[in-house]
Amino acid sequence: MSGHRRHQAYWAFIGHRLSGLALAAFLPLHFLALALALQGAAALDEFLALADMSLFKLAEWGLVVLLAVHLFFGARLLFLELHPWKRAGDSRLGWIVPSLLAAFLIGAVFAVRVV
Repeated sequence: MSGHRRHQAYWAFIGHRLSGLALAAFLPLHFLALALALQGAAALDEFLALADMSLFKLAEWGLVVLLAVHLFFGARLLFLELHPWKRAGDSRLGWIVPSLLAAFLIGAVFAVRVV
């Protein structure tokens, strides 16, 4: 593994990119649920009964965590691009772990509210 791939900022970049791809993969399922709502109450009720299963609850939690990871890592990248750096080696690595913790805290709050 080369040097840049061991860097903490590289993994933050990968987390942002993968969470974005996973969210993009989720969109067709979301549009399917919306299409079922247009087909009538019976079709939507069938889907909602399926969505009440534990596996779907876990997937919803994962979706919320992915959204939070994407949000925090994306905000970090925007700040890095738009804010002037104080010194050449200042990469604001201190934001990565708190961003992950905040994302999982949001996921935990969601899990408590759903259960």
